[in-house]
Amino acid sequence: MTIEAESNSDSAASQILVLPVAEQLQQLLGLEFEALKEQDLDRFEHLQTAKTDLLAELARLCPDSEVLQTHSDWQNLKEVLLDCRDMHRRNAMLIERKLDAIRGALRSLSAGHASSPVEVYDRLGKMSRFSKGRGFNEA
Repeated sequence: MTIEAESNSDSAASQILVLPVAEQLQQLLGLEFEALKEQDLDRFEHLQTAKTDLLAELARLCPDSEVLQTHSDWQNLKEVLLDCRDMHRRNAMLIERKLDAIRGALRSLSAGHASSPVEVYDRLGKMSRFSKGRGFNEA
């Protein structure tokens, strides 16, 4: 067998494996979303290693997209990969929303504004009032 024929057979074998790997990634992204919703950070971190491995495997299996487009399952693969992209974006949006909520909570606790009637503990553990007006203790 010539090098070119060997290369073509390797490419064909790789193409057969691409769709199942993409489907595994799709399932993993669904699990990632569930872990994010449940705020299970340990499970989320564990899934990151598997996701990185699947992405590396996809990159190894299909280095040339033009060859891949000639595969009989190209349309199915394209749909799965588009779904993976959308799922990844959804997960990223959820992470951003959670981070924004945490940042907002931290801002309200640590850098209160003078107009805020919120009482919080300062760095020394004493109650601190962020209001220019009188507090309920002063009334």
